[in-house]
Amino acid sequence: MGFADQRFNVNLSILFTELPLLERPAAAAAAGFTAVELWWPWIDAPTPEQSELDALKSAIEDAGVRLTGLNFYAGRLPGPDRGALSLPGEESDRFRANIDVAADFARSLGCTALNALYGNRVEGVDPAEQDRLALENLVLAARAADRIGAILLIEALNKPESPRYPLVSAPAAIEVVDKVNAATGLGNAKFLMDLYHLSMNGEDLPQVIDAYAAKTGHVQIADNPGRGAPGTGTLPLEELLDRLAKAGYEGWVGLEYKPGDGPSAESFSWLPAGARAAD
Repeated sequence: MGFADQRFNVNLSILFTELPLLERPAAAAAAGFTAVELWWPWIDAPTPEQSELDALKSAIEDAGVRLTGLNFYAGRLPGPDRGALSLPGEESDRFRANIDVAADFARSLGCTALNALYGNRVEGVDPAEQDRLALENLVLAARAADRIGAILLIEALNKPESPRYPLVSAPAAIEVVDKVNAATGLGNAKFLMDLYHLSMNGEDLPQVIDAYAAKTGHVQIADNPGRGAPGTGTLPLEELLDRLAKAGYEGWVGLEYKPGDGPSAESFSWLPAGARAAD
């Protein structure tokens, strides 16, 4: 086994960002990839103009790539925010306004995975109140995802880079996954296993894989330290992905790493060109 046996997609919110958004799908295709994923591209607009949605849809279709993952509105990302759904007031309202917009856009492109970032703790607000709000919003998101035949992803981030984010371990994220599934009865909430974030938390990655592969709906990778391409750090990513496959994971692996100082297209030398296209 090895990298050549995986199904990779390129996250266009961290790779090819030297290009305008609408040029990135074609750049990924030119690099040999057939699938992409995105954070919510309009950080100030949970409900952008239809013309903007249509332009991005056309750019993806014209490039001949498949959209395999999309984030719901998550505030300023990249930036200080880590999601909106647990933040009382305006940000929660913006998340709710975005739910059907994001789901319908995903459906228009055959995308079947929607990621809902939990959001930071807010000073002066009871964490229990935030958790109640989060569950309400995640239930709405799970139902919208189910409506389009998609899964809802819950992601653990890392505490050093996201100190106010409450889901900074695999067990913490899995607990939320289980609560959402119990509340909806749909069973479509899944764990987003980001090996970079989990490694930054000092978690035992083989143990996490063995424990939670069955509840994992998507995987993302970057090397550590540095959040660069595989081979720039010390994580045994090839071995870890093999372990995931042996544990039964058959989904996509998102390339969510920083390309370094050069153009993004030059950051894929670790992956043979013939292994980049995926069905």
